[in-house]
Amino acid sequence: MRIQDLHVLPKFRDGWSYLYVEHCKIEQESKSIALLDAAGKTPVPAATLCLLLLGPGTSITHAAISALADNGCLVCWCGEEGVRLYAYGQGKTRHAHNLLRQAQLWANADLRLQVVRNMYSMRFDESLDPSLTLQQIRGREGVRVRDAYARASRETGAPWHGRFYDRNDWSSADPVNRALSAANSCLYGVCQAGILALGLSPALGFIHTGKMLSFVYDIADLYKTQVSIPIAFRVVSEAEDKLESRARRAVRDTLRERKLLKTIVADIQSALDLQGRGRLKPDDVDFDSDPALPGALWNPSGSDDAGGRNFSDDPGTGGEDADPAS
Repeated sequence: MRIQDLHVLPKFRDGWSYLYVEHCKIEQESKSIALLDAAGKTPVPAATLCLLLLGPGTSITHAAISALADNGCLVCWCGEEGVRLYAYGQGKTRHAHNLLRQAQLWANADLRLQVVRNMYSMRFDESLDPSLTLQQIRGREGVRVRDAYARASRETGAPWHGRFYDRNDWSSADPVNRALSAANSCLYGVCQAGILALGLSPALGFIHTGKMLSFVYDIADLYKTQVSIPIAFRVVSEAEDKLESRARRAVRDTLRERKLLKTIVADIQSALDLQGRGRLKPDDVDFDSDPALPGALWNPSGSDDAGGRNFSDDPGTGGEDADPAS
């Protein structure tokens, strides 16, 4: 049974962070899913899960994917320990208002610069002087991040020699760099789930650019000094075995304890002013109310026509059932 009213789904900010699985089979069970491996069957409440990471050796049924999609859970196919992303599904939102707002901000140089300054301001404990140039702000950001690395190293005793790693030779990286990459990959996945849940594009970044996940990197950078950096150093100081899996679980626990999903949604909305100019207006059509409802037809005058109708003068050539593209 498919969910017809998408408004009954739990809010993204109220869900679990994510679940990483590998070497198992995933099947539909009732309206949710279950994991099958050597240990037996484990039910998973898909309605409260925001992100499912599928690692190597994983197979999933068509029915399970359908159940996850109905529950608004993002599915990502990734590499071992979640360090590479291969593909992902679609978020649950059906309207494009937030995406159009993001595109508007991204395409206008002045508006984009304001979003960039907003995002940098969110990283500092104090407000930024409006007279600072973007280059000066980036310089301060570089100092802030370097201080975060140095502080984590002092507090944990884990040595730090800089951010260096080779994706083609993963084992050659030092323990802290491997733990950082594993922690960041999980943080990226959750931020991407939040972006898609709001109907935004992961590719339209403001600070980062040129990648399909540029906006994911923008949002994740808001939390690295509080999440992935201290976690990476801490897990290395405790032991060096199973670094990636321990870092991943530590990120999961931190996200839950700090209720970071709520923060991610609120920060994205604040950075793009989605609660202001970007939100639904009283006269806007909410496409969540009917998943089959087509969008409007664009006009250069700025006043869009309703979609899904044929406006021909010939009464015999269309009507409400006409092709939406007519």
